Amino acid sequence: MTAWPWMVQSRVSGTAVSATEAAPAMADFAQILQLSQQVQGRLQQLQAELADRTVEATAGGGLVRVKADGRGMVRELTIDPAAFEGRDAELLSDLVLAAVAEVQRRAAEAAQTEMRKVQGLPFLPGL
Repeated sequence: MTAWPWMVQSRVSGTAVSATEAAPAMADFAQILQLSQQVQGRLQQLQAELADRTVEATAGGGLVRVKADGRGMVRELTIDPAAFEGRDAELLSDLVLAAVAEVQRRAAEAAQTEMRKVQGLPFLPGL
């Protein structure tokens, strides 16, 4: 069969099909493209929201306090002067590391919670 300008080649059978027969597949593709753009926009919005969020953790009964953004980037570290009294540097460094690890864990947990909301959007299998 001769393919006319309004005919398209079927990828499955290799035969020519009319544009009206191919239109539903094109509409599905347009919907998939639109959905992917929506998801991408939501992910970008989520990244901005996480950057603005503040997460806080303490160690040593509040002697060491760490604040981070929602992405886990440490933004502030406060050490109470009482942390230096009668303590060695190794203990203080352990307190700092514990507080940093905890604030990063909390930030990752917050990010995962937000990602689950984005994952709730409808996706087509195999994409």
